[in-house]
Amino acid sequence: MFMENVHIRHVEFSDYPALQQLFAHPQVYRDTLQLPLPSLEMWAKKIKEIPAGMHNLVACIDEEIVGQLTVEANQRARRRHVATFGIAVDVNSCRKGVGSALMAAMIDLCDNWLNIQRIELTVFVDNLAAIALYRKFGFEIEGTSPRYAFRDGQFVNAHHMGRIKIPV
Repeated sequence: MFMENVHIRHVEFSDYPALQQLFAHPQVYRDTLQLPLPSLEMWAKKIKEIPAGMHNLVACIDEEIVGQLTVEANQRARRRHVATFGIAVDVNSCRKGVGSALMAAMIDLCDNWLNIQRIELTVFVDNLAAIALYRKFGFEIEGTSPRYAFRDGQFVNAHHMGRIKIPV
């Protein structure tokens, strides 16, 4: 919708305070496997020690970080064609094209630069906006895990979704 205002770039070490703030919002950590109240130290370490095969992207509007996506290419020999990812968008930036811009950048990276053939993700079954976003980019529900994670005092189910690159 407003994607032209969204700038995608690789994370920089100086971004860790903004990412800590992004993931400190209850609606954001509720839809991830992150715990509440993430520390600045934890985020500094996450950015400073990015593992092999991981690419950490941020979305900015007017230089302010409004979203983050981490995609990790599998390092096992027989699964190097597979990547997984996680995404978060600032609650005040939802429905402004931030998620779409991050997804488009990630898919371009996987399809055209990393030789990834399959992208996988896990999403809580009640995160309907995220499921719609993933479907928009060609992901399909491949299965559901009951009692996948513990959130807000109860167990919640999660869908496993995947996208396979279609040869040109």
